[in-house]
Amino acid sequence: MEEELFAMSCSSAAEAAFDAVIGCILEIIMEEDFQHLQQSFMDKHYLEFDESDENKLSYTSIFNEYVDLLEKPLEEYLMKRIPGFNMNTFTELLMQHKEEVPDEIFDMLLTFTDFMAFKEMFVEYRAAKEGRGVDLSQGLVVTSLNLAGPAGPQ
Repeated sequence: MEEELFAMSCSSAAEAAFDAVIGCILEIIMEEDFQHLQQSFMDKHYLEFDESDENKLSYTSIFNEYVDLLEKPLEEYLMKRIPGFNMNTFTELLMQHKEEVPDEIFDMLLTFTDFMAFKEMFVEYRAAKEGRGVDLSQGLVVTSLNLAGPAGPQ
């Protein structure tokens, strides 16, 4: 019984620590400065990316610059706010608890460690900038709910 309580308290302490990190990340990414920094970076580089399966050599330097510009300051901030914070440990926990993290946060954090997620972010950003968003019109069918016909009930 005592072991179960200890395991539960350790588990809830770990969950609370994970939630604290997510809370700090939310604070940071919602700040105007962070959003402006990310937006400016994407505006500067989005034309470099295309939907081709082949990756250009330039993607690597852009990815490294992105990590230096956004992930490193995020990690430094978390290390100041949360004693003992370790980004590698957090990344492992993040993958284990991804269902519990809002999609926008998970996707943004994934762009720091997963090159394909990073590239996809830029490809989607470029499509949006060029007005080529996802076209759902082919799958939509409009059906009249008026059963009496076009003139209405008689």
